[in-house]
Amino acid sequence: MATYDRTTEDTGNVVSLEHVNVQIADQQTATLFYIVGMGLTRDPYLTVGLENMWLNAGRQQFHVPTRPNAPQVLRGEIGIVVPDLDGLEQRLTGIQKQLEGTLFAFTRENGHVEVTCPWGNKFLCTGPVGNFGATFGLPYVQFDVPVGTANGIASFYTKVMRAEASVSERNGSPAALIQAGSDQVIVFRENASELPDYDGHHIAIYISDFSSPHTWLAGRGLVFEESNEHQYRFRDIVDVETGAVLYTIEHEVRSMRHPMYARNLVNRDPSINMGNYTRSSEYLNVG
Repeated sequence: MATYDRTTEDTGNVVSLEHVNVQIADQQTATLFYIVGMGLTRDPYLTVGLENMWLNAGRQQFHVPTRPNAPQVLRGEIGIVVPDLDGLEQRLTGIQKQLEGTLFAFTRENGHVEVTCPWGNKFLCTGPVGNFGATFGLPYVQFDVPVGTANGIASFYTKVMRAEASVSERNGSPAALIQAGSDQVIVFRENASELPDYDGHHIAIYISDFSSPHTWLAGRGLVFEESNEHQYRFRDIVDVETGAVLYTIEHEVRSMRHPMYARNLVNRDPSINMGNYTRSSEYLNVG
């Protein structure tokens, strides 16, 4: 009878990284960048007003609330798998002139496209790679963290959030790798540079054991919002022994009973236009 190492199939308590939330200055510029350029799809059902935009990227989303005087920049980078790098490059070239005077920029090299949004958020875009089980989506988000914190962050996620976590090193830079479901990872990479102040951006995750992390966090005064029966929020990742704050990033923590868990997201095919349209060709199969 064959034997297997069953632990290799463990994914831990964090089921998925559902969305990244960063504030934007205006929806017109965001539409040009995220929809026309990056090829995302505005959610047609929820948050369709002027105060916020929900943008579908495969099975994940970006939430971009409109705050004219307070756009936010994630301290790190966001990984995006796209179906077609050539198409992405062409679309970004097409919006370049309209975004002059902003921080928008992009370069293509070594099999990926590095993109900076009009407000400074950084994206690393690749074609379908590795074990990411989709042709479009967010395989990772990477945060820059202070030197000496990676091990403590991994311990926090293991002991408090009950996640699968490890520490790896690349070019002398340790990083805590937090597994999110079968094919996503949240990365906390040590960076010796002076890091910018936290401006309030956040991520949303789904977890299967919803109550145990809450009990630990609430018992130490770390839960700052009891959103509803399906959701709570915390900001500080702490040393589990001393309570010292290691890194601050708001977590919107959702249970698997949350009504939006595994919600079907509409994704258009950004390569389709009036000239090449055929019936039902506008929908993208994200894998």
